[in-house]
Amino acid sequence: MYIKHEFIKPDLLEYREYQKRIADSAVRINTLVVLPTGLGKTVIALLVIAEKLKTDEGKILFLAPTKPLVNQHAHFLKKFLLIDERSIAVFTGETPPLRRREIWMDSRIIVSTPQVVENDVVSRRVDLRDVCLIIFDEVHRAVGNYSYVFISEMYRQQRGDRLVLGMTASPGRDLTRILEVCRNLDVGNIEIRTKYDPDVIPYVHDLKIVWKEVPLPREFAYTIQLLRKALSERLNVLKELGMIESSSVSLINRRRLLDAQKKIQEEIRSSIKPSNTLFRAASAQNAALKIYHAIELLQTQGVNALRNYFQRLENEASSRGGSKASRDLVRDSNVLEAMAYIKSLDIEHPKSEEITRIVKEQIETKRDSKIIVFTHYRDTSAYVAENLKKTDALIRPVRFIGQAARGEDKGLTQREQIEIIKKFEKGEFNVLIATSVAEEGLDIPSTDLVVFYEPIPSEIRTIQRRGRTGRGMPGKVVILITKGTPDEGYYWAARHKEKQMRKELEVLRSHLKKELEKPHSISHIYKTKRGYSQKTLRDYQDKKISVVVDHRENRSPVIRYLSSKNVFIESQQLDAGDYVVSSKIGVERKKVEDFLESLIDGKLFQQIKKLRDAYSRPVLIIEGEGLLTKRNIDSNAVFGGIVSIISDFGVPIITTHDSRETADFLYIMASREQRENKREVAIRGRKWSMSLRERQQFIIEGLPNISAVLAKRLLSHFGSIRAIMNASEEQLCEVHGIGKNIASEIVKLLNTPYPEK
Repeated sequence: MYIKHEFIKPDLLEYREYQKRIADSAVRINTLVVLPTGLGKTVIALLVIAEKLKTDEGKILFLAPTKPLVNQHAHFLKKFLLIDERSIAVFTGETPPLRRREIWMDSRIIVSTPQVVENDVVSRRVDLRDVCLIIFDEVHRAVGNYSYVFISEMYRQQRGDRLVLGMTASPGRDLTRILEVCRNLDVGNIEIRTKYDPDVIPYVHDLKIVWKEVPLPREFAYTIQLLRKALSERLNVLKELGMIESSSVSLINRRRLLDAQKKIQEEIRSSIKPSNTLFRAASAQNAALKIYHAIELLQTQGVNALRNYFQRLENEASSRGGSKASRDLVRDSNVLEAMAYIKSLDIEHPKSEEITRIVKEQIETKRDSKIIVFTHYRDTSAYVAENLKKTDALIRPVRFIGQAARGEDKGLTQREQIEIIKKFEKGEFNVLIATSVAEEGLDIPSTDLVVFYEPIPSEIRTIQRRGRTGRGMPGKVVILITKGTPDEGYYWAARHKEKQMRKELEVLRSHLKKELEKPHSISHIYKTKRGYSQKTLRDYQDKKISVVVDHRENRSPVIRYLSSKNVFIESQQLDAGDYVVSSKIGVERKKVEDFLESLIDGKLFQQIKKLRDAYSRPVLIIEGEGLLTKRNIDSNAVFGGIVSIISDFGVPIITTHDSRETADFLYIMASREQRENKREVAIRGRKWSMSLRERQQFIIEGLPNISAVLAKRLLSHFGSIRAIMNASEEQLCEVHGIGKNIASEIVKLLNTPYPEK
């Protein structure tokens, strides 16, 4: 029996009663769907979309966290929906913003990553009032500062009769976190199904889970012994300073080292002038954590991974910004001996051999098998791929990693990722060696086997990895565990958390509606920040204000918070500062790390001078905590820099706790300037105390795409501002660096009548 609907192609999708019931609820009320991987969350989304196409003329927004998943959803919709494929659009950051605006106007369904939509909402290129339905895939991400939260908030502000559908296979084990997702998306209904529910059981296929123990090679023992000696020395320092209770290496784990870090940082923050003892403790803790990580790498990953880590440690120690802990370690005799010994070892972790055996056995048993091998580290994925390539001609492996570069490993482009998925589905590759990028949403129904190179402590990621098999057919999962290593702890931690999550889901299924009705069921996301009451913010929020923002701040959370207050954001390339709130006030925003970095490299005072010269009322905001603890810089140097900015440059400094508080401050400052003092926002800051030559150059820099260098060339060539303004396109093109496009833009700007607002 197939799904029948006027907007769904006939005889293609199997009818499942539980999907129909969930979709019927989701069409009426904002709904969170929790459904095991492989049971058709996307089909439920399709049913809801089809119904909205039938009953509503608004646009539909389908959001997913990764570009491959976005393309997958768009392909799915085009395959099964009975509408013109051209009305289903894909938004990516590669599409020019103005082109996205045109696509938005011409499309009925837009599939996108949330970050792109967030940027377009902030820039007013899209209006969520046009949207009748938003689908949030992998909705467990809708917490904190993730783009889902901002989009939902703006949707709430811009449209009354909105509809939201959130989907996930693994919402997490924490009831408070699940309720936060529901609150952020205004969820009033939750549809939970497990593989044990009567209406789901007929569609659940057997999934065999095997955990395979592998021994730790005796050859690793000497290296581990050397690293433990180095670790013990740092632990003794931490114990002497009262930061840990025991210096026993066998009793210390990553969590205890991180707890020590937290304790040290809190003591440094609470001290007016932190002692050298505290900085000594911070360095010892950092070094201990690095050594612990090295031991864990050897135990769970192997020689190749540790060699690469040692190389990165040496590179960090020799770099200008390298930490004191790294420099300390590469001088430690035990660490140096461990480095030398590991380079001489001609053995790899037995997991590598075990994976080769498992994959070969699976391919020989079933020639058309498809297998995914998950590894936590890229180094390991590369090593496993190389080993499998040498094993058997029947094994055709390929790496599937993220887009970000990691040293010499440049990552995969979106196009490359999509191409790999297609070839894997067609069978050109039959083994996918994947990092975490393949955990969410990768839809490969015919995967026969999933192998974990190592267990991971996250129950969400474990479920997502495991869910890559057993979809439409029986599947198998093999988890490799090195005996007597952190592997064992991670395995049992994930099992415990998953069991706890199931309990929480059962509680949620019974009590969600009651909890959602309680205003105190979770902490309010928008808490009153110090110094700014909610009443004050609301008083300012009734009228429109605007802020000019430097384009380099476009990804800042500050922009998101300003937009949620209905501030009009205009992105520009500013000569000085990051935010302009009026013709008088320009603001430079620096996070604590940026402030300290620019103080060290000497760029800070150049930037402050430019800010002071550009605006009559310049302001510096330092955002975040740890001004005296983030870097190992003498407090006198930090205070000296602050005093110089205030007294020598006359620039006031404001400190804020986080980006939300920065946005609150900017909002109130802009409101006061634009509403009470009636000052408009200047597109460019006003220059003060400049020579005639500097002022002439400044004016010409305001022309489209004209840098300081090109401004000087134009003035030298034509001799005056008036001559430049009277020049034709052909005459402008005579200046080196001025092409036809730039010349055309300049002439257009100078001759176009000033438009009414």
